[in-house]
Amino acid sequence: MLNEKCTQEEVPPEVEERGHWGSKVEFLLAVAGNVVGIGNVWRFPYLFYKNGGGAFLVPYLVFAVTCGIPLFLLETTMGQYTQEGAITCWRKLCPIAEGIGFGGQLILLYTCMTYIIILSWALLYLVFSFSSQLPWASCDNYWNTEDCVDFSTNSTFNWTNGTNLTSAATEFWERRVLAISRGIEDLGSIRWEVLLCLIGMWIICYFCIWKGVKSTGKVVYFTATFPYVMLIILLIRGLSLPGALEGVIFYLLPDPSRLTDPQVWMEAGAQIFFSYSVGVGSLIVLGSYNKQNNNCYRDCLWLCLLNSGTSVVAGFAVFSVLGFMSHEQGIPITEVAESGPGLAFIAYPQAVAMMPLPQLWSICFFAMLILLGLDTQFVAMEVVMTSIIDMFPRVMRRAGRRESFLLFFCLICFFSQLVMITEGGMFVFQLFDYYACNGACILFLCVFETLSMGWVFGADRLYGIIKDMTGVRANSFFKICWLYLTPLVSLGSFICSLVEYQPLTFNRWYIYPSWAYVLGWALALSSILLVPGRALYKLATGSGTPRQRFQYLCHPALDDSPIQMRGTELQNMGVDLLQPFMAN
Repeated sequence: MLNEKCTQEEVPPEVEERGHWGSKVEFLLAVAGNVVGIGNVWRFPYLFYKNGGGAFLVPYLVFAVTCGIPLFLLETTMGQYTQEGAITCWRKLCPIAEGIGFGGQLILLYTCMTYIIILSWALLYLVFSFSSQLPWASCDNYWNTEDCVDFSTNSTFNWTNGTNLTSAATEFWERRVLAISRGIEDLGSIRWEVLLCLIGMWIICYFCIWKGVKSTGKVVYFTATFPYVMLIILLIRGLSLPGALEGVIFYLLPDPSRLTDPQVWMEAGAQIFFSYSVGVGSLIVLGSYNKQNNNCYRDCLWLCLLNSGTSVVAGFAVFSVLGFMSHEQGIPITEVAESGPGLAFIAYPQAVAMMPLPQLWSICFFAMLILLGLDTQFVAMEVVMTSIIDMFPRVMRRAGRRESFLLFFCLICFFSQLVMITEGGMFVFQLFDYYACNGACILFLCVFETLSMGWVFGADRLYGIIKDMTGVRANSFFKICWLYLTPLVSLGSFICSLVEYQPLTFNRWYIYPSWAYVLGWALALSSILLVPGRALYKLATGSGTPRQRFQYLCHPALDDSPIQMRGTELQNMGVDLLQPFMAN
């Protein structure tokens, strides 16, 4: 009896199953929510008009076809085939390239710290939107200066009369929300209102993913669909405003001469890599929760179309409103068009303040912005969590451990980012956004990702895997992309980004101190150096001769799952390779 009791006490807690999406719809909504984010609204429309209007579609489509869609399909296939996270999948497919997984997760960690700051600002604006009078609609507040101009009452004011004048919306953003200091050297105190919003966003994100795909798959039914409702409402409202047609024409009017500018092609490439969420492992993890017979080939094509289509439609919603602003103020659209935070927190709020029922449209806009960013944020968190848990499944897949580790992860990110919500926090935020989450870092990872999968693992094997899993033979153009086009275009874009590098400035007047640029480059290199660093570490610590180690690390090590068993040729090669080591 005593022995029985001891035996019962020594039984370890049961390892939980990894799980799958509850349905195909959950996967589609999760991926759509991840790839369709704030950048589709505040970055793409600005790039579209700035880089030649309709002519910008040429470089955009070139990068989408040669890089975006092939990488999207590649990563989703990798996840669905291996049923592993963004790091452990490389151990099965191409062990020497495992550093790509680590680098991608580090970029996502930086992204988790910066992206949620934007959501906190949007939440603060949403709270202020319930005021009887929008605080950025007048110059009668304690934070306003004598140079403030209220366009809701001075709609025909000639902006060129004074160079030091600022709009009420700009002063609310810079003096009330940020209380921005003189520079990164002067951090000042924490903005407590932003802090409360930040805490609120972390709590929401925690409970969205605390049960893994079980909770994430249910949340995305709302977070991925409701922004489209808001976008349609804002689009209809924008197109009904006076001056909207001029804004839309300005948005679409093609300027073919811009196609000769290399910068236009670089910005088109950067937009594709960012908006398709390739290179960092997000699609690998989301695909890994699919069943292995899911038709990921068809899913990827439709999701890429949805992503790009949303960006174009968002441009109509944004530029119809900017056309209205231009019409009301009597100034060219070029003077009101903004990108990034300037569009979301200055230009659009200013336009809303000039409309009838401004509170209603402000609530719609910032609710849409929060929901667009929310699923991108919590999916990034889920990707990091899954990737770490898959590295230590026997330890982490126990009851309650995921929830505890997620809480620890959220607290680490929260305390690390407190410096970004100080009075000088905007300078720190931009430093992280410009260097740590840099497009060049993602381009570097994509170059080696396609080289590893196309040449080391084998494009033919990958092509066969898609056929085995989906029953559909993918277009042979994808093999050409994985072997040649995608790595060459990605490498060319990476080199161009280094050649065209410009040091970060803030508002075109503040130059960062030298130590800040050193810190920025250290953040950028932290993810890049993980690729060669991890490969060298595995080569140095392996057994056998250097040549044997290299050969071993360049061949896949796969389990005997139903789909993987069908790759008999691949598995036989692995057995032959391991024979010398097993003999020892």
